[in-house]
Amino acid sequence: MATINGLTRDGSAWTPQFVSFLDPKKCIGCGRCYKVCPRNVLDLVERGEELMDEDADDDDDQMMVMTIAHGGDCIGCGSCGRVCPKGCYTYSAAEA
Repeated sequence: MATINGLTRDGSAWTPQFVSFLDPKKCIGCGRCYKVCPRNVLDLVERGEELMDEDADDDDDQMMVMTIAHGGDCIGCGSCGRVCPKGCYTYSAAEA
């Protein structure tokens, strides 16, 4: 199958990169990505024990982190990754 491709305003070819993974161990739950996402792809959830760092303080038990809630709604704009201070996002092209 072919990947999804588009054109920019000046007619240049463009292959959008859609969010494919968000590393919950890096996420600090700042919410910057949530605020810039135009399609409500993300959601803030409580970090589970499987994502706890062995060196974390007990105060971090209730920490909230971002998750990909509606990945199919991603339009490939990349806004989330550009505002993320921890580099949590991974992107990939999608098949048509």
